[in-house]
Amino acid sequence: MSASIRLKRFGSKRRPYYRIVVIDKQAPRDGKTIEEIGYYHPIEAEDKQIVFDADKAKAWLAKGAEVSDTVRKLFNKKNITVK
Repeated sequence: MSASIRLKRFGSKRRPYYRIVVIDKQAPRDGKTIEEIGYYHPIEAEDKQIVFDADKAKAWLAKGAEVSDTVRKLFNKKNITVK
């Protein structure tokens, strides 16, 4: 099983919010997750948009989890560098 760190969509039409999750690479977007490590709420104020546990993210990266492009951009905003 290879893991991926990506977004899982919640919210209603035109008011989305996302959870940053660790999920099996082949699972559907809103499928069963391994672990939730944070959230991204694009409609909130700038300082409240991205919240995640950096220690858990680094631990999953060390285990070899791949990161989606969108999550990579969010991590870079919070100064977590991903290769």
